[in-house]
Amino acid sequence: MRKIYNFQKVIVMIFLFIFAIAGTVQAGDAAVKIDINKATVQELSQLKGIGEKTAEQIIEYRTSVGKFAKIEDIMNVKGIGEKKFEAIKDHIYVDSKS
Repeated sequence: MRKIYNFQKVIVMIFLFIFAIAGTVQAGDAAVKIDINKATVQELSQLKGIGEKTAEQIIEYRTSVGKFAKIEDIMNVKGIGEKKFEAIKDHIYVDSKS
């Protein structure tokens, strides 16, 4: 009887783990858009392929050159080429009022 109870606990833990992973994947795929003229390092780092170093370079570029006029301008930042831009373009925007 004790072995069956322990087995049930293991099965429950496995299901909880699977649901936790599935929830994390869905949250990562959520349609979140980030204003690249206002975003912090943490916010930019959430974008696919953008790590902390690249996020810092985006902010440094924005500070020294000025705000981005259009999302394609982010490709002027070192480390962001067409491939990386294609991966993030649906998740970024430029507020025309800012």
